[in-house]
Amino acid sequence: MTVFLGCGFAAKYREGGGVFSVPLQWMLGLKRLRADAVWLEIFPGSGDEAADRRAIRSFQAQVRTCGLGQNYCLLYQPRARDAHELDEMRCFGMRSRELRDRLAGSTTLLNLSYSIHLPLLLRFERRIFCDLDPSEIFYWMTKLEMGQSTHHEFWTIGLNVGAQDCRLPSSTLKWRTFFPLVDTRSIRLQPKPAAAKFTTIGQWYWGGAVEVEGKYPDLSKKFAFEKYLELPSRVPEAEFELAMNIAADDPERARLKQLGWHVVDPHRVARTAHLYRCYVGSASAEFTAIKGVDVAWRTGWLSDRAAMFLAMGRPVITEDTGGGRHLPERSGFCFVRDLASASDAAHEVLAGGDSLAAACRATAVELFDSEKNLRKILGG
Repeated sequence: MTVFLGCGFAAKYREGGGVFSVPLQWMLGLKRLRADAVWLEIFPGSGDEAADRRAIRSFQAQVRTCGLGQNYCLLYQPRARDAHELDEMRCFGMRSRELRDRLAGSTTLLNLSYSIHLPLLLRFERRIFCDLDPSEIFYWMTKLEMGQSTHHEFWTIGLNVGAQDCRLPSSTLKWRTFFPLVDTRSIRLQPKPAAAKFTTIGQWYWGGAVEVEGKYPDLSKKFAFEKYLELPSRVPEAEFELAMNIAADDPERARLKQLGWHVVDPHRVARTAHLYRCYVGSASAEFTAIKGVDVAWRTGWLSDRAAMFLAMGRPVITEDTGGGRHLPERSGFCFVRDLASASDAAHEVLAGGDSLAAACRATAVELFDSEKNLRKILGG
């Protein structure tokens, strides 16, 4: 049997090493399972074919660097559209004939965030929907057909789905849960950095739209961080850094600097999966705020980035979406709700020693490990 990992977001964001790292953890886990695995990347054209070619070359270089040069097929769709017609796509990596031969045999598709659409979707014998963003996926499933009718199984990192306090839009689907994946064999415990630094990586602005009680709340990090912006002055013994896409001439940079935050360009410090790992390892811990809808809806969402921090022995200071109840008491997570609790958590992390790092690592190995989660999803 061939296991295809369906992804549609890694190649088109060539500067996002953290984004590329998400499907990479799945592929490394499949490799540890000794599965016959293929990374099937859908790349919708941007309208600029020269730029698309550069992005494809960048993707291929990263795949080869990660030891997966023989395990991928990128399907380029010069004219992007919702339908995925194999005959309208160009194959990179695996040849078209080999892909078609594989599809004619026994197959399983792990469809990340509904990346593979009809009619290509129906070529796979077993189709597993793997949700990486429960608030938006569950919401849009109430509005659109997003694979509800075409998959055999539904898995989500919304660990709280089905709990009494979970307020996600109702679903008639039978959802099962898994933890965000990190390959704990390749991502190892790291020595404590010389200087104390809290950081996170992401998008400061966000255009996603989810309706909550007739309103469309701001889902950006800019909004989520607002109540924590005085944190650097509360914890002067540490540096607070944001690897966020904020333009050099954006007034937000000056505002954040005045409040004691250091802003760096994620496209520089985390451009590739390797640089992303190095950047995470350079920090003492992650500090981040969560989009309000995950907190309000108690989705139980935890991030793949947090899994990476934990695997390196780095604690994670963040807000609780309901996922905390699924973790051990000493997990490496410090859940906060306001400036005071965030300040206390930062001081707790700074005072923590090797035992805290060991707890982080143990949680990653026990709960977030890629091989363990894939074995559960695939039923092996």
